[in-house]
Amino acid sequence: MIANLSTPKMTPQEYLDWEEQQPLRYEYFDGEVVAMTGGTIPHNQVAVNLASLLKNHLRGKGCKILTSDAKVKLSDNGPYCYADVSVTCDERDRHARQFIRYPSLIVEVLSPSTEAFDRGKKFRKYRRIQTLKEYALIDPDRMSLECYRINERGNWELFHYFVEDTEDCEVFLASIDLRFSLAALYEDVEFDEDNELME
Repeated sequence: MIANLSTPKMTPQEYLDWEEQQPLRYEYFDGEVVAMTGGTIPHNQVAVNLASLLKNHLRGKGCKILTSDAKVKLSDNGPYCYADVSVTCDERDRHARQFIRYPSLIVEVLSPSTEAFDRGKKFRKYRRIQTLKEYALIDPDRMSLECYRINERGNWELFHYFVEDTEDCEVFLASIDLRFSLAALYEDVEFDEDNELME
């Protein structure tokens, strides 16, 4: 994510019309737009691996598995966000073209420039989505997935899946009833040894 662009405040419809004409993607928060940037190769790899696992599991079930080029609309007046991966199985999103509105799962792959935002303000905004059941954060630099899951009392609980030494673990995404090994999520990802030594 880059700093806010110097543009006048926009209404949600002005943002949608304006962004269609832009060469970059922009998120929309409280009338202001924020340019999106690309991530690292590991960032992209874990997002693609997850999207592949999701597609194989949900094939034929009427769900949409979307990546970082698809917007999520959080309420009638925005914000509009680009999640790294999102899933909607809601009939109301079946014919969506510009954005989805009713995701059950949203996933962000962390990066140094966006981690605080993804954990803080963005998650607070995402929690307003009534259909959202899980929010996952993936670390592209070590085998770690944090899954926030809403419980029967309406509270968000943290389930942390990570690998220590050489042992693998099983990840469970309850919103779509999917289990997979953490190693499958990181298939073909080369970790930076210097980064691992700093942990």
